[in-house]
Amino acid sequence: MLISTDYSSGRLTIRLSGELDHHGSREAMQKIDVLIDEYLPRDTAIDMSGLSFMDSSGIALILRTERRMREMGGRAAVLNPGKQPLRVIDASGIDRLIQVKGAQRQ
Repeated sequence: MLISTDYSSGRLTIRLSGELDHHGSREAMQKIDVLIDEYLPRDTAIDMSGLSFMDSSGIALILRTERRMREMGGRAAVLNPGKQPLRVIDASGIDRLIQVKGAQRQ
């Protein structure tokens, strides 16, 4: 899994690409923690447009990011989940806790 970032005007965008499974999620969580500590963003967006697969460990990653941002007085959102990651998000009901934007529901 690859992680790229962009920071502008208090907003940190984290782009995930590849497959987010148990193994990749652990590493991604550590990197996201470092990025949040480094940038201290007001908002963090997790862009999932590049993910081809996500399992339930991706939900843990989203929840951890949302919790970190809430502790800092900020917000988190999920952007552009593809079809398969969106099924996992919908099944979990996490969209009641965190905003999911750009979802292509069918």
